Amino acid sequence: MAKAIATPSRTKEIVERWQIHARKGYGQNFLVDPSAAARIAESVAGDGAVIEIGPGIGALTEQLAQRCAAVRAYEIDADFLPVLADTLSPYPNTEVVHQDFLTVDLDRDTADLRQKYGSLKAAGNLPYYITTQILFRLFEAENAFTVITAMMQREVADRFAAGPGDPDYGAISVESQYLYETKKLLNVPRNSFWPSPNVDSAVIVFTRREVIDEVPDRNDFFTFVKACFKQRRKTLYNNLREYFNDAGTAQEVIAAAGFSPSQRAQELSVADFLKLYRSVV
Repeated sequence: MAKAIATPSRTKEIVERWQIHARKGYGQNFLVDPSAAARIAESVAGDGAVIEIGPGIGALTEQLAQRCAAVRAYEIDADFLPVLADTLSPYPNTEVVHQDFLTVDLDRDTADLRQKYGSLKAAGNLPYYITTQILFRLFEAENAFTVITAMMQREVADRFAAGPGDPDYGAISVESQYLYETKKLLNVPRNSFWPSPNVDSAVIVFTRREVIDEVPDRNDFFTFVKACFKQRRKTLYNNLREYFNDAGTAQEVIAAAGFSPSQRAQELSVADFLKLYRSVV
């Protein structure tokens, strides 16, 4: 049986054979930790389909193919297409699409997978420089992804997983946790990649909430949350005074929701932000 792609020796063999290299411009680093790849794949395993963002040479894709009914992987780098055709040849349930994921019409492009397999999940070792952009495209898809498992820079992972009162708690914590239950699956040290990045990574599992406390306009709610966190050291009152451009309105909104003007956004839960927002709308 061939070694897993996500091992140092197999990765080196593939890289040398195909004369490829990790491109900094695409945020590429090859995962050489088979245990981490397996744990990510296990978190989305099942009879459904999964999409992967940035398969690279197929380290995670291979593990997904062994555990999921179908895998569609989006790869931006044309140099990796022949490599993936070779490394994934034992897995007829995989498909590689040559496209920048940020340009994909998710609802249209995944309609066939949803129709055939029911639910759809997502996974990926995400480029550090566009992690948040990718995740919010997944979060905001009209047809929700039931589970999203993403490897990202550890400090960004800490922000997604943080709760009220945590120094890392911020707008992206609230926005993601409004839609998804969020938990850290594992930390991944920098030496689990080749070449090694300058920072450590972590894996977060986002599980779609069965019941979401809907608001009339999610984007407007998220804009409001961002305004509350605009200057983290400032109080709710000071941030909302700037948001409304009116001190009286800021005071009225805060009082109507039952909060103190001296509180800071970091102290409020997702439910608190919903209460505060509803005192506006």
